[in-house]
Amino acid sequence: MEDNKNNLAFGKKNYVLMLAGIAVLALGFFIMTLDTEPYGLGFLGITLGPLVVLAGFAIEFFAIMAKDKTKK
Repeated sequence: MEDNKNNLAFGKKNYVLMLAGIAVLALGFFIMTLDTEPYGLGFLGITLGPLVVLAGFAIEFFAIMAKDKTKK
């Protein structure tokens, strides 16, 4: 039997970027909850929060597509 103890799909860099993306996503949703306008129609709920969430998804996409140089 072969010794494949490091048989993960991604490298350490990818997992760190994924955790950062999840944190940015959570921050974006939290920003949206801070909006004091009715139905969340203020700047935080309509503009800033969704832009931060979009940035979080972009980080997640990059984390999945990035090549980890330490992984063979």
